[in-house]
Order: sequence, then C-alpha cells, then structure tokens
Amino acid sequence: MIAMISFIEPQRLWWLLLIPVLLLLYVVLLLRKSNRTRTTGITNLDKVLPKQQAWKRHIAVGAAVLSLAALNMAFAKPSDQVDVPRDRATIVIAMDVSRSMIAEDVKPNRLDAAKTAAKDFLGMLPTRFNVALVAFAGSASVVVAPTTDRGLVSKAIDNLQVAPSTSIGEGIYSSLDALALAPVDPDHPDDPAPGAIVLLSDGYTNIRRYSAPAAQEAKKRGYPIYTIAYGTEDGYVVDQGRREPVPVNHEELQRVADLSGGKKFSADSASQLTEVYKSIAQQVGYVKVEQEVTEYYAGWALGFAVIAAIAVISLGARWP
Repeated sequence: MIAMISFIEPQRLWWLLLIPVLLLLYVVLLLRKSNRTRTTGITNLDKVLPKQQAWKRHIAVGAAVLSLAALNMAFAKPSDQVDVPRDRATIVIAMDVSRSMIAEDVKPNRLDAAKTAAKDFLGMLPTRFNVALVAFAGSASVVVAPTTDRGLVSKAIDNLQVAPSTSIGEGIYSSLDALALAPVDPDHPDDPAPGAIVLLSDGYTNIRRYSAPAAQEAKKRGYPIYTIAYGTEDGYVVDQGRREPVPVNHEELQRVADLSGGKKFSADSASQLTEVYKSIAQQVGYVKVEQEVTEYYAGWALGFAVIAAIAVISLGARWP
C-alpha cells in the first residue's frame, strides 16, 4: 500500500521535519543526563526513588514520534488504489461435463469436486453480479440465464450430468450467448454490461467447433476468459473395461486465455481449485479505484498513541 501512495495535500508533509528535530532533542537530553550522572555521581534522591527502566522511556518516545508521523501523513490526505466491489457485471460459469470429468484423480471425482468449488465461488462474488451457468461437452447449452438468484444457479450446478465428447469452442460460444442475455443497466441502458467467462475444463477439444476462433470472438466483444485447467496428468477413466488416460491439456486452455485477454489457472486438487476461484473472484469482482485512505493512517496514529500512553503511565506509576 505504501509503494503507490500519493497525497492530496502534499505540502502538509513539511511537518514531518519535526520528527528528526524531536529525535535529536531526545538524544541530546539523554546525553546531557548521562554526562551529569558521570560528573555529579548518584545523589541521595536518586538512591531513594525507584529506578526508571530506560526501555519504557524509549518505547514512550518512539511510539509518540511514530504516532505523530502517522497523524501527519493522515493530515496530508493520503490516497491509494483500493479494491472496490464492481457495481454490476455478468459472470458466466462454463463447466466441462464431458466423460473425462469423472476421473477420480481429484476426489471424489473431477466433476463433483468442481461442482462444490463452483457453488462456493458464487458466494465470493458481489451480490449485485449476475451469474449464468453453461454446461458443455460435445455440445453446449445455457443452463441458467444471467440472474442474481444464487440458489437457482447452485441447484443447477448440482444437477449437471456428464455427456460424451468435448468442444471447448461450443462452451465459449454458448457463454457469449448467455452474456447477450444479461439485463441492461437502467441507469446506462445503451452501455454493454461488463462481463467475463470462467471456464473450467480438463481440455482436449475432440470435435468442432474449435476454441481459438471462439476465444478471439470473446476478445472482440470485450469478454475475457479465465480458464481453469483442472485435474492431473495421471487421470483416467474406464470405458468398457479399458483404462483410458485423460491428462489435462494445459496448452489449449492457455491459448484460450491468451487469445481472449483473460488468464489461465491450474488446479489439481479441490483445495487448489477453491484458491483459484478466490483469485478469480478478486479479479473479476473488484476494481482498483483511487481513493482517500486517511482513516488507515489515522488508525495507525491512534494505535501508536495508545502504546505511548501506556508507557507514560507505566513510568508515572513507577511500576517495576
């Protein structure tokens, strides 16, 4: 946060010059006291009074100076880029339901673990976001049109069933169809609704339509695709008694993300998938806005002032 800090009233920072002056004055007083002790020795009064612990004085002075510095920075009205929830957007969750998703390299299997993580993802998004659900295998369909009803989307995720073949391109085109159904902003009816596609798959398109042209179309319409390569290299399914390997195709999902202006993620466990969804929720659900953060530095000033006050009280009470 400090690295990108700026100030609305930077001229007020000149008051920070008081800090080295006060520290120099404190050092001078310490040296003066030390010299006096060496020249005059210990007086009878010093022998009677309990000895003050020097570290308490140092803490009191240090905390007071830090409090003054933080308060001065707050006085200069600092501003920084902070994460603010987007007011509105549409997120399409596109889930691969091809037969390879029943591989058990992720417990209990890829699809069931993906369902659980996708439902958790719903709760990570701002409440005003519309969410749509698309399922794809050899073909694709809009299961739920954009809606703010999280319960409806969650129930639809639970009801997803596997189907043969895989066409990531079909999933992308259906996701674009879903985005076209997003309700308009009543305050800005002519503006296209901002949105993004979160596409989870283990990759490997094996029938047309191909994913590259679909990703380019998403880029053209301004919808980035965040791809999640889900599963391990050791995944397999059993078909008519034969064991068929279904490793993850990272290359295709990376290409889709790059062509659309999105980002590619990988997850080979349920816990990793949850972390990926958290990261995506942060990227699509929030936008960085330049905003005054005076209260941040005022809070630090208050904290240091409390520490200084406790240290001063300790010295005044002569606590051992």
